[in-house]
Amino acid sequence: MFWRSFAVIAVLAAILVALHRNGIGLAGAHVAKLSVSGIITDDERLDDAVEKLADDNSVKALIVSIDSPGGSVAGGESLHDAIAHVAEKKPVVAVMGGVAASAGYMVAVPADRIFARAATLTGSIGVLLETPDFSGLLGKLGIDADTLVSGPLKNQPSFTHPLSPEGRAVLQGLVMDMYNQFVAMVAAGRHMDPDKVRQLGDGRAYTGVQALRLGLVDQIGGEHAARAWLASAKGVAASLPVEDVTTDSFALRAFAGSLAPIFDTLWKIVISQSVSLDGGWAIWQRFGG
Repeated sequence: MFWRSFAVIAVLAAILVALHRNGIGLAGAHVAKLSVSGIITDDERLDDAVEKLADDNSVKALIVSIDSPGGSVAGGESLHDAIAHVAEKKPVVAVMGGVAASAGYMVAVPADRIFARAATLTGSIGVLLETPDFSGLLGKLGIDADTLVSGPLKNQPSFTHPLSPEGRAVLQGLVMDMYNQFVAMVAAGRHMDPDKVRQLGDGRAYTGVQALRLGLVDQIGGEHAARAWLASAKGVAASLPVEDVTTDSFALRAFAGSLAPIFDTLWKIVISQSVSLDGGWAIWQRFGG
């Protein structure tokens, strides 16, 4: 019985892999939901999963749910581009939680409509580069550090030496170049003049109410309001189920979802115990005031 059950499971897994490779999914029409929480970093698997939504005919719209203070510029840029790719082909809405600032705001701007709570902290359009300088402490301890470099800017910044005027100028240039990229993303996504974005983008955060008045968001509300807008403006039925975007394997998601009862029955036969597989859960870290 064990080997028969194992064979059935193996056949089912092979079928799922074949369906997945041929672009055939088991899910019906639904709204995809991407949760962006905590510090945003580079995540190539997640970016790929988001981009694939654009060509998935079962996905009728994308909700980007954000509760993040920001993160790396490169990580925010790559996720921004993946979401923008989806927005070229189907409706996308962004729903902000407690915080959607800096790179957290960057990933919202490709959306057709941005929703925020009245007390959401958002904006903070800007870039920072911070490095510690322990030279003062080392001097007090009587420790000196010599560094051999191929050029005067190779050790800028350094933990053991203060920034030189030339080094500071070069690093400031890097920061401003990344800032201009950020401004261009906001200007394109929000259909705003870049100079206007620069006026708003001095690094400060705004509440949801302030952001609405400044044109950084479109409406005060949460996911319920976003679904209502999708229904009225884009014809995406509010009755469609919502499925989370995940980087879990296709087989694991299938067994954790629609095929869980089948697997559970087979498992009972094998070991005479009731065991079911649950999908992975992401734990959100909330940032309070």
